[in-house]
Amino acid sequence: MAWSLNYLALLYDTQGKYNDAEPLYKRSLAIQEKFHGPDHPAVGESLNNLARLYVHQGKYAEAEPLCRRSLSIIQKVLGPDNAGVAAILDNLAELYEDQGKYAEAEPLCERSLAIREKALGPDHSGVAESLNNVAKLYVAQGKYSEAEPLSKRSLIIREKTSGPDHPNLAASLNTLAELYSHQGKYAEAEPLYERALAIREKALGPDHPDVADSLEGYAALLRRTNREAEAGKLEARAQAIRARQGSTLPQK
Repeated sequence: MAWSLNYLALLYDTQGKYNDAEPLYKRSLAIQEKFHGPDHPAVGESLNNLARLYVHQGKYAEAEPLCRRSLSIIQKVLGPDNAGVAAILDNLAELYEDQGKYAEAEPLCERSLAIREKALGPDHSGVAESLNNVAKLYVAQGKYSEAEPLSKRSLIIREKTSGPDHPNLAASLNTLAELYSHQGKYAEAEPLYERALAIREKALGPDHPDVADSLEGYAALLRRTNREAEAGKLEARAQAIRARQGSTLPQK
């Protein structure tokens, strides 16, 4: 029952239906704790899932203790270099990054990447995820020369492992577009934003939070290139998506 609840919650979470996912994650966690006890890896995974949901909603105070408890359980039971640790580190890093706490986020992202490369090999889709996470963090800090090779490597792996129309590929496209946009390389950034947006709209639907991310990034580029009317339309779409999802996250 717990795993069925977890998978249904994960489906809603992936669709951006956070209010539908939350009670299912909580019920799954309660069953796992009752059945396995408080220190079982299944409990750690459930804690991390619920924490990730709260991070997506901007509920950082609620997410952080769940992340830390999950990390403690998984490291203790499975070891500090288990690939499952990387997913928890990613959530905790995103939590700090969204709050502008880059100095706290960076070692977590870098450790996640090191774990995945060692455990999964250099060309695994999980490594691409960590590469993209580190690249995003570097872009946010203005470390463009360090971010670009990581972002490009993530893109190459994802095109190979996920295919040209997968939302994971869109995430890497969006990061590289953001990097170029911040550098003023608008001609290079714009087709990447367009492709990422098209992939996300097709794969996730027009009202998904990830679509809002692409809309906001593309709108920022349009404003930098003095296309105010076009930018306003994209921003209005993104704001409507955020409002429907009840997200408390700031615009990225």
